[in-house]
Amino acid sequence: MGLTPAAFGQRIRQLEGELGDVLFERNTRSVRLSVAGLSLLPRAQRAIAAVEDCASVVKSKREMPAMDLVIGTRHELGLSWLLPQVDALQAAYPFLDIHLYFGSGADLLNRVRNAEIDCAVSSMPIADPKIEAIRIHREDYLFVGAPSLLARKPFRTASDAAHHTLVDSNDSLPLFRYWREAAKGEPLTFRRLARFGTIEAIRQRVVDGAGVGVLPSYLLDEDLRHKRLKVILPKVVPLHDWFRLGFRADDGRRSVFENLAKSMATVPLCRT
Repeated sequence: MGLTPAAFGQRIRQLEGELGDVLFERNTRSVRLSVAGLSLLPRAQRAIAAVEDCASVVKSKREMPAMDLVIGTRHELGLSWLLPQVDALQAAYPFLDIHLYFGSGADLLNRVRNAEIDCAVSSMPIADPKIEAIRIHREDYLFVGAPSLLARKPFRTASDAAHHTLVDSNDSLPLFRYWREAAKGEPLTFRRLARFGTIEAIRQRVVDGAGVGVLPSYLLDEDLRHKRLKVILPKVVPLHDWFRLGFRADDGRRSVFENLAKSMATVPLCRT
């Protein structure tokens, strides 16, 4: 034990005091286990063996049973950015068995809150004290339209919005807010609003010339390069947001989430 007999005896007396019973019967000739000590012995041996087993796992780096981890993400981000990372994340963290769940921002955070999924990557603002978040990537936005549409219906001033359809996600968290709040001037009044739910659906409608919209810039690189889309009113730079990895504040695996976020941050946003 690396202790003097006196120090070891003090440890035993402290343990007996905590348990409220005598573990050893002592006399001038010998020390032996009491009835209470004998009843405790098998359990103590199992506890010691379990501690030694834990230590041997760490020292030997032997394979441990995988821990299921469900990461939630929105559809476009999951396919273009997170799914291609899964094998690398699995190799970096072999003790994790990684699964993906696809959903919308509000749905993802609700499922994290209710412990239906373990964490979620989302740019949706998080105001829930039960959920913590780690920043991963900055998300920039652009206000765009198809060149063919803009040739027929120019969009050079705020008043031109009256001739256009705004394609957006929904009323509760519209993407156009990033442009509107950055403009800080006369609000644009569009001919109509078309709601298409997912970012990829919005992008496709805008590329097809069915309307104009605000979209994440990382999804538009190819469209801008090949002139499928054009930036509208470029003097206004839309506000930016952040992709965050959100997880329950009471989840004891914080170090796992911190390491995952650090690994994810090394992979640039892109569109496949």
